[in-house]
Amino acid sequence: MEKNSPEMQSVEKRPKRRRHIIYIAICVLLLLVAAAGAIVAFSAHKGEDVWIYIPADATEESVADTLNSNLGAAEGGRVLLMWRMFGGDAAQSHGAYKVSKGQKAVVTARRMAKGMQSPVRVSWNNVRTLPQLADRLADRLEFSSDEFLEAVSVSLPSHGYKPAEFVAAFLPDTYEFYWTASPQTVIDRMVDTSDKFWSARSGQLKSIGLTPVEVATLASIVEEETSKADEYGKIARLYMNRLERGMPLQADPTVKFAIGDFSLRRITHAHLGVESPYNTYRNKGLPPGPIRVASPRAIDAVLSAPRHNYIYMCADDKFSGYHNFAADYASHLANARRYQAELNRRGIR
Repeated sequence: MEKNSPEMQSVEKRPKRRRHIIYIAICVLLLLVAAAGAIVAFSAHKGEDVWIYIPADATEESVADTLNSNLGAAEGGRVLLMWRMFGGDAAQSHGAYKVSKGQKAVVTARRMAKGMQSPVRVSWNNVRTLPQLADRLADRLEFSSDEFLEAVSVSLPSHGYKPAEFVAAFLPDTYEFYWTASPQTVIDRMVDTSDKFWSARSGQLKSIGLTPVEVATLASIVEEETSKADEYGKIARLYMNRLERGMPLQADPTVKFAIGDFSLRRITHAHLGVESPYNTYRNKGLPPGPIRVASPRAIDAVLSAPRHNYIYMCADDKFSGYHNFAADYASHLANARRYQAELNRRGIR
């Protein structure tokens, strides 16, 4: 067969054609792999916002389980694959991560692999006791209630607070922490917020001659006394008038606190006899500390309480939630008799 014959040329072209086909096949395969990778990486979260929590003792298997249970098998598998490609390590990923609607799998995986946590918003109000506050925080953060309480007992004395005053160190607000924040970090942040709050009100404190703890204590009584915020200032001034005259506060909420029962709707003489430094019927002056965590609104109402000469008050006999005020005892007795009669009529004991 001649070298340049058509038959020879056909034989020579076959390997070249074969190599060309193989090359095209490889390119197509690579494109398919790239496309599959893009689908995995850029697939977006379609549901509502989800939080992924990776505890300190997590393993790769538990991370996989957490992703699957929170994101579903398909999306969880995609995030897990990318997380592993980023060198995912369970210890490094310890934390909380928010997966928002539309967030790409590659973003979630990368943040988890690098330990780039999402801040957790912690809001709380209407707290009476330190254990209640500890429970609220432990519901949102990794540490336990007992760990927070232990840290408080160690930390707050160094800030000048006595045990009975501990709740005065905190202000209801919305805070941001990482889920893994230590109790000490949380305490420091909240005490710093409280210090700044009081520093901005130093002039008002000086004008009324009370310390931050004393104002917080008075505000806590006011807040327990009424559900009507527009009455805070009026009640605060009444108690300040009694303090200035050396009269006992005779505040029913302090008796409830001393007894340990805020559900009491009627305070009797038997209740008034309870022996406790918080019983302001038996003891003059303010109690040892707040009877709840006072809100900034109640505190500001104390600091700016309007002047008046009332020294007595009684719940409104129409049960409006407001109070009737009096500057003399005879008027107060008349108000009290109407209220007691209404209690009896309604069968409230």
